[in-house]
Amino acid sequence: MRALDTWERVLIALIVLVYLGFGLGIEGFFSPYALADSTYNFSEKALIALAMALLVVSGEIDLSIAATMALASLAMGLAMQAGASLPLMLCAAVATGALCGGLNGWLVTRWKLPSIVVTIGTLSLYRGLAQVVLGDQAITGYPETLSTWGNGSIGDLIGQPGFIVPIEFGVMLLMAILVGLFLHATVHGRRVYAIGANPIASRFSGISVDRYRLGLFVFAGVMAALAAILLTGRIGSTRPNLAMGWELDAVTIVILGGVAIEGGRGSIVGVILAAVLLGSFNFALGMLNVSGIVMSMIVGALLIVAMVLPRWLKVLRRPAAMPRPA
Repeated sequence: MRALDTWERVLIALIVLVYLGFGLGIEGFFSPYALADSTYNFSEKALIALAMALLVVSGEIDLSIAATMALASLAMGLAMQAGASLPLMLCAAVATGALCGGLNGWLVTRWKLPSIVVTIGTLSLYRGLAQVVLGDQAITGYPETLSTWGNGSIGDLIGQPGFIVPIEFGVMLLMAILVGLFLHATVHGRRVYAIGANPIASRFSGISVDRYRLGLFVFAGVMAALAAILLTGRIGSTRPNLAMGWELDAVTIVILGGVAIEGGRGSIVGVILAAVLLGSFNFALGMLNVSGIVMSMIVGALLIVAMVLPRWLKVLRRPAAMPRPA
């Protein structure tokens, strides 16, 4: 296990400051139930941020990932209304997410289109489809099992009510471990880094660049579907505005986590730390009744700071140029 880099240490310090600062100033912030509730603020967003991180490391991006969540939730709701069982409902959501990600990847790899342009287009397409089908309506009446997954704790599953760690948080940690092992401990992960650093050299070295990028887009769609399943269970309904604006949060988490927007660098540890930092900060602001508009402004400011500060730290660490001999 490699040591934490400088930016990850900064994130840990910021998390400690957030919890100490708000914990001392907000009554009940440090209670076990409040800490458990705070994880709902970032678990689903962290799931899509993990997939986004892989794409950004490979030199791509998916701005339609939150809209894919809405379409996957819609597919699950329509399957339920058609009389499908829970496993078939889940399959409908995952298949829809995979198809959405596959379309993004096909347009990027087959037609050599910029992923930022493609996914801005499919963002409008996927979100628009959900809005056309649902209008101002919502699909409700989901099975109790789905609600348990979205709102229950791991203790509910294992018969230990005192163990209040949310199921969503457990799923997020499991996926973080799996994605982290893939990226940092396999040859495929090293190839993803190589593709992001220099795709042309990667092609000449025999790496199937387009196949990897297509696979990462499909994986992003599947992760969006997983996040949609948990979010739908938590709120108990499918709505056309489900996860509206979450693509900005996912990008902020990825960049705040130290993943280079130009590709080729980044770690899953940093992404998870950034998710915890952003989620706990927003949770604390919510306890202070800060408006959503102010929270959005803060997220935007953090995105800018997250891009500027690592470069500034890198400049500070760079050794001074040696003076030329006379």
